[in-house]
Amino acid sequence: MSSEPSPFLRALGFAALAFVAQAFAGLPADTASAGETGVPARPFLVYHESWYERPATHGAATTLSILPAYMNMVALAFVRPDLVYAGGLDLQGTGLQYQFTGTVLRDAIAILKRDHPQTRVLLAIGGATYTNWRRLDAEAVARLVRDLGADGVDIDLEPPPPQCAADAAGKVRCLSDGVWLGAVRLLRAALPRPYLLTVPGWSVGAYGEGEWRNEPPASPYTGMLLPLLNAPEAASIDLVSIMAYDAGPSFDRWQAFRAYRQVWAGPLALGVQVRTDAAAEPSITAAEAEQLARRVADEPRAGMMLYPLLARPPGAVGPENPDGRLLARALCRGLGSDGCEQSLP
Repeated sequence: MSSEPSPFLRALGFAALAFVAQAFAGLPADTASAGETGVPARPFLVYHESWYERPATHGAATTLSILPAYMNMVALAFVRPDLVYAGGLDLQGTGLQYQFTGTVLRDAIAILKRDHPQTRVLLAIGGATYTNWRRLDAEAVARLVRDLGADGVDIDLEPPPPQCAADAAGKVRCLSDGVWLGAVRLLRAALPRPYLLTVPGWSVGAYGEGEWRNEPPASPYTGMLLPLLNAPEAASIDLVSIMAYDAGPSFDRWQAFRAYRQVWAGPLALGVQVRTDAAAEPSITAAEAEQLARRVADEPRAGMMLYPLLARPPGAVGPENPDGRLLARALCRGLGSDGCEQSLP
């Protein structure tokens, strides 16, 4: 999950986006009210990357099955929007890269939820690699969710630069609007509540209007999530998280939180990222992450997000260069949760 598109995404161009928008036009809007969901009161969403999970022959041997209770929302990364899945827990065509069978994954989820009944498990769809949203198979996604015993989906839709801009009335419009609205409609129709539907938003995705109309940094993604959050389809969403990273030195995480909160009153998680590329901008330190989480903890219906949980940064791991395990414990402390001393082996 990245706030910068891959070269493959850029190559798709806007034609694909327009096609999807047209294809999804006319779908019935979901009228369910937001807020009546199973999202924890103080959400802490972590992305469990399938490509880093260790091999296992049974559910109890996975890291997934032994996640601490304070990681109360877990997104399994990543499922293809155009997955091929007929049933039977065959993961080969799903995009998930776990080095074990679907039966082992189902059992790991069951163990986690048995030990921590308040934990919610989601399938993260898309990311920077899986981009064929024009062939989104919402029914296959729903089938996989149910077969694995998961609780819903996370829509990580990362389009090419959507060239968002304010119209004459000062409202942001983007080329990706139809894609977002259609994906939410289709997935909510396939997974009615109590299944969860969550959305990660771009770092600058709530800028571009009102107080944040000219908030730096300038970006073609500025305001990308505003059309969705201002639309009736927003009632189908249970949680929004903010990819508050990879946005440059002028980006202010707290301003991004405030901008999203202005348009989204539901559960909101502020995201931090483990540095995984030596050429990337410096990672947040453990102390900075804890301080940020403490600030978020003062806000109602707010929490944190971490991507990716199992990754290790380049160089020596420590408080100044934390991996996912160190960051998770720091965020736990900042949120005031219990059991923060527990980590993954």
